Formats: sequence, C-alpha cells, structure tokens
Amino acid sequence: MGRTATTIIVTAAASLAALSAASARADTLSELRARTPEQEIVYFILPDRFANGDPRNDKGGLKGGRLQTGYDSASRGFYHGGDLKGLTAKLDYIQGLGATAIWLAPIFKNKPVQGRPGQESAGYHGYWVTDFTQVDPHFGTDADFRALVDAAHARGMKVYMDIIANHTADVIQYRESPASAAPYRSKADYPFSRRGGVTGAPINGGFAGDDDASPANWAKLTDPAFAYTPVVPNGEEKVKVPAWLNDSVYYHNRGETDWRGESAQYGDFVGLDDLATENPRVVDGFIAIYQGWIDRFGIDGYRIDTAKHVNAQFWRAFIPAIRNHAAAKGIPNFHIFGEVATGDYDPALLASWTRNAGFPAVLDFAFMRAAVDAASGKSGTDMLARLTEDDVLYEGGKSGALQLPTFLGNHDAGRFAFFLREAKPQMGGDEELARTLLGHAMLLTLRGVPTLYYGDEQGFAGTGNDQQARQDMFPSRVAEYNSDRLVGTNATTAADNFAIDHPVYAEIARLAKLRRATPALSRGATKLRASSDKPGLFAVSRFDPDNGREVLIAFNTSDTALTTQVAVDPASRNFAPLSGDCPAMAAAPGSLTLTLPAFGYAVCAAHP
Repeated sequence: MGRTATTIIVTAAASLAALSAASARADTLSELRARTPEQEIVYFILPDRFANGDPRNDKGGLKGGRLQTGYDSASRGFYHGGDLKGLTAKLDYIQGLGATAIWLAPIFKNKPVQGRPGQESAGYHGYWVTDFTQVDPHFGTDADFRALVDAAHARGMKVYMDIIANHTADVIQYRESPASAAPYRSKADYPFSRRGGVTGAPINGGFAGDDDASPANWAKLTDPAFAYTPVVPNGEEKVKVPAWLNDSVYYHNRGETDWRGESAQYGDFVGLDDLATENPRVVDGFIAIYQGWIDRFGIDGYRIDTAKHVNAQFWRAFIPAIRNHAAAKGIPNFHIFGEVATGDYDPALLASWTRNAGFPAVLDFAFMRAAVDAASGKSGTDMLARLTEDDVLYEGGKSGALQLPTFLGNHDAGRFAFFLREAKPQMGGDEELARTLLGHAMLLTLRGVPTLYYGDEQGFAGTGNDQQARQDMFPSRVAEYNSDRLVGTNATTAADNFAIDHPVYAEIARLAKLRRATPALSRGATKLRASSDKPGLFAVSRFDPDNGREVLIAFNTSDTALTTQVAVDPASRNFAPLSGDCPAMAAAPGSLTLTLPAFGYAVCAAHP
C-alpha cells in the first residue's frame, strides 16, 4: 500500500474519531441541558482559594506591592493565587465528590484593592466589579473560563456564575464627606427635585420619582447631586465597563446603608457604588451584560448576589429576559437563584421574593437555620418539621420549593463545623465528626438542591464568618487558617487538602451517588413522619415521582441510640436499606420499627 493511501486511511480514521468524540460531547451536553435544577448537586467555590494552576497570574498582571496588585497570600483579606486553570485541573476531585454543578464566586474584573488607609483589602472574592465583561486577570483569561466550561460540560457538569446588579466597586466619592463614610440621606429629606435637601435649588425638573420606570421620565433626571455631590477620583473616570457605568447619574448617591428600611435598597454597602436599578437604562444594561455571558460561554445558571437589596421591579424585568434568552440558546433549564440573606428561620421572607420579585428560587436560609440547629443539638427538629408545611409559601408551592438551593454554611455566614463548635464548645472530636456527617446526610436526602461549600468535605471549620471562613484548599500561608483544627483529620491547611479518603468527603460522595440514583430524593414529594421539640427522631417519607414508592428517611439528632416505631404508608410492606440499618418488613401495616445509633441516619426504600 502506498504512502498516499496510508495517509488517506489514517486521516479518515482520525476524522471518524473526531466525529465520534464530537457526537459524544453533544450527547453529554444534551443530557446535561435536560436536567432540571432539583436534580443537581452544587459545589460552591471561591476560585482564589481553591487551586493555583498558573502562578504567573497571581498579581493579575499588575506591578507593585500588595496595595497595588491585591496579592498577599499570607493575608486572609488579599488574593492568594487560586485561578481558573487550577479549578479546571481539579474537576476529577469535584466530580468524585458527587457534584453535578459548580457555582463560582464572581470572576469579573474587580478593583484590586479598596478601603480606607489601614483598612484595605482586595477583591479576591469577586464582588467589587469594575468590568462586567471580562474575567479578572488574577483568575486568568476569558479563554481559561471557556476551557473550564467546556471541560465541565464534557463531564456532564453544569457551571453557575455568581452575578451582581446591586453595586459596582467603590469608585464614586462624595464631596461632602471626603474623609469618612457618608451617612445615609433619605428620599424624604433629600428629594430628587432639590440639590442638597428640601430647601436646596430646584433640579431635575419634571422628574416624577423613581416609581415611574418610563425612559421619558428618567430622561429628566440629569443631576445626581440631590443628596451628595458625587466625585470620581482622577484616573478612574473610565475604569468601569461597559462605559455607561461611569456616569454617576446611574447610581443612588445617598451614602452608606444602615441595613434598615429604605437604605437597604438605596444605600451604599461599605462604600460600594449602589446602582439605581429603578432606571430603565440600568435594567436594559444589565440584561445585555448577562445575556452576553450566556452567548459567549453557554453557562447554565446564575446565583444573584444581594438580591433583596434591589427593587422587585428590576428582577421582574431581568429574570424573564435572561431565562427566555437562555432557552432560545438551547438552555431550557437555566437555574436562577437569589441571595435573600437572613440568619433567622424566616421562610415567609424568602418566599416573598419568589412571589413579589419573580425569583424561580432563593438560597434556602431557612433550611440552613433549621438543619444547623437540629444537627448541632442546639434545638429539637421542630423547625425542620415546619419546612414541609412552610414550603407552600413559595411560588409554585411545594413543587417550587424543590428548586431551592439548600446549604449548611457559606462564605458569608460561616462554615457548618464552626456552627457545631459554637453550639457545643466542649464537644469531642468523634461527636463533632458524627454531627458533621449527620448534617450532610440531611442536606443530601431532604428536599431542595444540595449546595456544598468547598472545603467542608475536608473538615474545614474556621473561626467565624466572612474572611474567617474562606480558607485555602492549596497549601496556605495564612497563619490563622493553618492553626485551625480540622474535623475528622490531623491535617492542616498548611498542606493541600484534596484527600478523597477524608471521612466527610467519602460520606458525601456515597450519599450523592445515592441521591442521583434515587429519584425520590431529588424530585419526590415530602411527608413528615416524626419530629420533636427536643433532640431525637426526625423522619420524613419521600415518594418516587415516577412510581409513587415510598423512601423513608430518618435521623437521630440525640446522643443516645433509639428504637421506635415510625409511621409509613400502609401499602409499604417490604423495605430495603439504601443507607444505614432498615428492617426487611413493616412491623404492621403503617408502622416500621427503626433503630438508630446516636447521630445516626437511615434511608429505607419500600419495594413490592
């Protein structure tokens, strides 16, 4: 056979292999797109703290010291070097844990450093955006993000972006308060129609107030100096992208929020420039920005930061526009969930944003409060029991509540293990590990979308919230992090922490596999079976949405073993253990005898 013929055969074989690989990728992507939000298990990551794949971008291409570059890997408030290449290289680890979707903290270009002298910190977390159209150079390039999304999709994993519409980085200053935070100035005391108070000179003639969303009305608001006089420092006049964000007329300019009443929507968060999201130009601008990321990268969902600090009318325009655009791009199950932060058990507050603002889902802070208090032994299981009834408050009722991302801790509130230690400071290591596993069993078997916070699977605990809960997975140089005792291991954060044999990692992986294989655990309706106002038994039944078969899930939140009867459907006579110990048969129609060790749990599936 001649060289030309051989070359033709080899080329043809290569082409067939490429076509086959492309077809496999298309099949994987098609299956991924078909999954509904409640079928996912989400892994939430701060890219800066996860894995450093390219040390050349540690300083984001900037020159100078840490106050210029934002990089200081020994300080918990500055960039540490984690990036998108590092994250992509760790997809095996994340998928091995059982995650089917990755939620990234914001990756947009940030102001590297901000804060008053002596109080500076860096935008490593991603929430101080200057350019909403590109990846921050500390994390890599747009091409690196494309590579991450493609690699995740090839594995059947979704990618969710964390986005912001409430504010930008702190660029705008106020002439009247140059050296300190500007106190909030209300709409009543400083109306849009006067400069500097009700007795000031008339401005913005004919502006009918921000309840009128028409472009014609907003065209009459031309002077942003109604409360304070906004000033942009030299050299920062064009720092924001898209360019329209550099015009101070698109901001509230009313000073610092006190987190209460009107200021929660109109005030600046620690100096961050608060956008006038009532303005139709701002609405249209952010719709275009976030449609663009779908167009460019084919991502699968948005978590929306500070959602409750933006007016509901904005979200009623934004959310349908984004979801419709995603559907038109072949992403019919684009998941949007908002942050409506609360430390209390308050499903009514959470649900109001699904009804008044049109959010398909919100982060389930009520679940966090109920599960943390129950698993820690701080309370009984009565709050967990209330979830099944309070779910009717959400838009779509109990079916809608299946799409709520549930979690045990996060980058703002703090880590689950910290909450356990806070509830029971004298708790021993064995109990601490057992309660950690118990909480994650609740997360992975009860209703909602389980959302894991990176590092919890390695026993990270931390000493509080915010920066105290944002440890490095790669070897850390932060002394405070390295001195922290981890759960279930003698390791520290001074070494890397990607151990797949860690007991928490292994149990999450086992339960995640069980959840994916058991439709009742992801899509099934819930029926309360047992609860108490004291630590002890909590049990629910979940039902296979396809065949109606019952799966009983039971937890013992007390420190003593228990044996008890649990109500089940009278038709459920035979049971098989999916996790823990389950009797083979009901003791009588409608009653199952269950034995659980201290902090134990069981998942028992009825079968013919």
